[in-house]
Amino acid sequence: MASLKPIYVGVDVGASRTKLAVLDSENQLLGHAVQKSGTDFSATANNCLETSLKMAGVSRADIQRVVSTGYGRKNVTYSDETKTEIGCHAKGCYLYYPFAITIIDIGGQDNKIIKLDDRGRRTGFKMNRKCAAGTGAFLEEMSPRLDIPLEAMDGLAKQSLEMVKLGSFCTVFSGTEVLENIRRGKKISDIIKGLFYSVIKRVVEMDAFTDNVVMTGGVVAHNPYLVTMTEELIGRKILVPKFPQLTGAIGAALYARAGFEDSRIQGSEGG
Repeated sequence: MASLKPIYVGVDVGASRTKLAVLDSENQLLGHAVQKSGTDFSATANNCLETSLKMAGVSRADIQRVVSTGYGRKNVTYSDETKTEIGCHAKGCYLYYPFAITIIDIGGQDNKIIKLDDRGRRTGFKMNRKCAAGTGAFLEEMSPRLDIPLEAMDGLAKQSLEMVKLGSFCTVFSGTEVLENIRRGKKISDIIKGLFYSVIKRVVEMDAFTDNVVMTGGVVAHNPYLVTMTEELIGRKILVPKFPQLTGAIGAALYARAGFEDSRIQGSEGG
C-alpha cells in the first residue's frame, strides 16, 4: 500500500555532530535533530532518526528514501545511498538561495568554501582539514583554557571594546598567547573576540568571495556574532539559513527525493 505521508531523509554524520533532516514532497522541513556523533556513529544516526520522525509525526514506513553524507556516511545502516558533503551542502543552500552564492561552512573539524553559479552548479571549492584553526575544534580547545563555557563565548565576544589580536593561527601557539594575555590582565571578552577573529581570518584567506555569501555550520549556529564580524571584515551582508547546521542534511534529503523520483520514472518507462 502506498504511503500516505511520503518523506525523504538526509543524514549528515560529521566527526563532531550528526545532523538529520526529514523533508516532505514539497521540500518542507518536518523534523530534524542534532546530536554529538560520539564513538558509535550508527547508534547516533538511529537516535537522530527516531527523534526526527517523532517531531515530524511520521513513521519509518513513510520513508521513501534515505541519503547519508559526511565523515561517517557509511555508518548509517538505514541509508539507501551516500553523497559527498560538498554536494549536499551546495544543494541544501541552493534550496533557500537559488542564485549564485559563495558558501562558507564552518564545522567542528573542517571549514569549506563552495561557490555555485545561478543554476546551482559548483564552480569552485576549497576545504581546510590540515589544522584545527578556523574550525569549531579551535574554539572548543580554547574554552577550557579560558575557563569559559563554550556556549558563553558568543555573548562575551559581543561585549568586547578592545579586541586582542592573536599573532598565531596555530591552535597550540594560540593557547600560549591566550595564557600570556590573561597574565597581562587583558579582558576575557577581548581575548574571545580575538579568537573569533582568528577563525574568520583563516576562512576569509582561503578564497575570494562572490557578491552573495551564505554562512552555515554548527559554529555559525551557536556563535552568530561570528557572522557579524565576518560582515564587517568583507564589507557586505551575509545570508544565514534558519537552521545553518542542517544544510548538509537537508541537501542529502533533497538528493533522496530526487533519487526516489528518478527511480519511479525509470520504473514506469521500463514497464
